[in-house]
Amino acid sequence: MSRALRILVAAAVFFGGIVSLLAAENAQLARGTAITDPDLLRELDQHDALTISRLLWPERNANFPLTTDLMFSWLSQLKEIPPAIEAEIDRYVAQQKAAYPTETIGVGEGFDVQLFDRANLKSRDTRFVLAGIVNRMDRAYVSEDSCGEIRLIYRLVRFETKPDGGRTATRLPMTLNLVMKARDVRQMDGNGKPITCAEVARRWLGNGDWQGLIGSDFFPYDAMLDRIETNIQISVAAKSALHDFRSDYLLKVFKYDAASKTFEESTLENQIDRDRILADNDLRRDFRDWLLAPDHLRDFDRGTVLIPEKFLAKAAIVPTPAGLDASPLQPEFGMVQGEGNGEGQGEPVFSDNDVVGALKQAAARGDMQNVRSVAGFQRRLNDVTCAGCHQTRGIGGFHFPGVDWLADKPSNSTIVPASPHFLGDQVRRRDILTAMTAGKRPDFSRGFASRPQTRGSTELAGTEYQDGWGAHCSLENAGSRSTDRSFTSWSCAKGLTCQAAAASRRIGMCFIKTR
Repeated sequence: MSRALRILVAAAVFFGGIVSLLAAENAQLARGTAITDPDLLRELDQHDALTISRLLWPERNANFPLTTDLMFSWLSQLKEIPPAIEAEIDRYVAQQKAAYPTETIGVGEGFDVQLFDRANLKSRDTRFVLAGIVNRMDRAYVSEDSCGEIRLIYRLVRFETKPDGGRTATRLPMTLNLVMKARDVRQMDGNGKPITCAEVARRWLGNGDWQGLIGSDFFPYDAMLDRIETNIQISVAAKSALHDFRSDYLLKVFKYDAASKTFEESTLENQIDRDRILADNDLRRDFRDWLLAPDHLRDFDRGTVLIPEKFLAKAAIVPTPAGLDASPLQPEFGMVQGEGNGEGQGEPVFSDNDVVGALKQAAARGDMQNVRSVAGFQRRLNDVTCAGCHQTRGIGGFHFPGVDWLADKPSNSTIVPASPHFLGDQVRRRDILTAMTAGKRPDFSRGFASRPQTRGSTELAGTEYQDGWGAHCSLENAGSRSTDRSFTSWSCAKGLTCQAAAASRRIGMCFIKTR
């Protein structure tokens, strides 16, 4: 063996070991809060235990997953989803042509803007594969009776037959989340006793029979269904004279209606309809007054605010990368004084005086934990939205692209099945489950999407998720040598310093001191 080859083999072994360690580290972070084991996911998918078709059509005799052409035609509950997505893609194409009339847009490499191929949603060669299961009982504040949510995340995959008869599987840039209630108040355990939130949390933390709570044995079978969320990388555009490299993602939500037994197009939770609000004086005033009301501002600070539907949008386009600086790419841009007017008309929704006055009164009441400045208010307004959250420390526009168990070596093929934001939030989520098992009232609050809420744990210390290399941190003001009050705790681990990574004056990234 040549010296070069020996070095190559040694490097492969070394980095293979690192990959395995990273996979193990990520699995440890998600213990009790997510199912990312490739072998288990393969078992649940291939045995048709937790496929979309089995959960929506439990009495079906066949035990094989449905391809997308059959899934959308046979499952009447899904009938509104394809046309709604088609309409959004048509709308997006029209907007792109108006904004960049000299650029071509379409499916395939021959276009300036490469579009998602909607034919994949009605193909006999594609299907949605179970790529992960995520416990979101930390969202029980939305509906305490349901104890939060369980999300089954499916990745769209295209299967092709090779000339030698073998099969290849290509993951496509779309996920579909089937969001289910963590429990129904009518559910009983084996002894005829009601299932409690504490019991559900205990099964997850102890790796008990969590699957039995999701399956379709409970009647009515659709009692646990809540909604479907779709995330599609709708386009990719290379850098040009007109714009930087950009990849746009389309987010949609379909709420389950038990009466019609269909998933109906719905607003996205907290996805502020910026342009509509900025263009309507009455709506602008109503939104300002609603959000700055003491109770709502406190929930806003905690990250548990639920904005009324009249202020929300039914779709979101998430441009990535969005960067650290305020820009029209961010969903709230133009709503706070000093940012410009975004894409809408008129004055911003919140003046500095509005925000400073409301924060001062809230501080006097002892209400505020996170938002202590106008900059903090602006950042929270951005990251409570679906789009703003997906732009923050994501993998493209995904927070959970999922485990690729179809690969030859699934444990190593997808080193990180989830984003830094997702993994960093697991400590908080596990703390909430632990409180539930003890019968205590959980603290449902969360920090900013850029920085995890550690709750006294040192598990994330020194990692990229908290204060390690690449973590988001607070820059000192050049004049006062102090940091913004909303981000004072965003420091870097020993040996690293917070350095500017963009034009932002407030938020930087942790890098080695000599950089």
